[in-house]
Amino acid sequence: MMMFFFALLGAIIGSFAGVVAERLNTGERWVRGRSRCNSCARELDVRDLVPVLSWISSLGRCRTCYARVPMLYVCVELSLALLFVLSYLTLGLGWPLVVMCAALSVLTVIVLYDLRHTIVPFSAAMILLALSVVYALLVSTSVSALGMTFFIAGCIGLGFALLFLLSQGRAMGLGDAPVALALSLLVAPHALSGLLFSFWVGALVGIVILVSRPKGHRMGIEVPFVPFLAVGFLLAFFTTWNPLGLVIGY
Repeated sequence: MMMFFFALLGAIIGSFAGVVAERLNTGERWVRGRSRCNSCARELDVRDLVPVLSWISSLGRCRTCYARVPMLYVCVELSLALLFVLSYLTLGLGWPLVVMCAALSVLTVIVLYDLRHTIVPFSAAMILLALSVVYALLVSTSVSALGMTFFIAGCIGLGFALLFLLSQGRAMGLGDAPVALALSLLVAPHALSGLLFSFWVGALVGIVILVSRPKGHRMGIEVPFVPFLAVGFLLAFFTTWNPLGLVIGY
């Protein structure tokens, strides 16, 4: 019953996160204001606002103009539903679970915004960082463990900031640094594994994009990195896989 509750909650918040990411920094209100079709501007009714099921029942199209509704919305709802369930199974009921779910919700907004604009919204990144600090304080077992968590996270965040500065923004965006710092605090002690996973996933996707593009159009590819950070760090946290062991041979 609790798993169903968190799955439903995650799907609902995932739907809301899509609205926030779409309206953020556009001047549109996301707290109020009815959702509407991006093609015909029809206000959506209750039938259109049920996570996942509305998309399936309408066959992925607007009921009025029959424009396609991107599958991304459904993927976000299902992904956050799964992440909420995994968080519940991993952490159990308590304040760490509440903070983790809040952080995952903000992270979803950041990922969607980065996919759309290839930039990290500063306000959302700061909220994620604040939530990650609170989470680290809640789950820390000792002062020394907390210090090590902040040290490793700080090194990772500083590394991203230096990569931005040294490359003059060509290799990495400045907004990636606070997100990497926040995720490192959130998934400790799996931060290093998460970092490695992130670069592996990013490299794999980059290769696929290069191979799939026509010859002569393979230069100047701009790919947002925050989605890879999210996938890599959360994969390390929920699986506890240690790729570092494979690298050094044990």
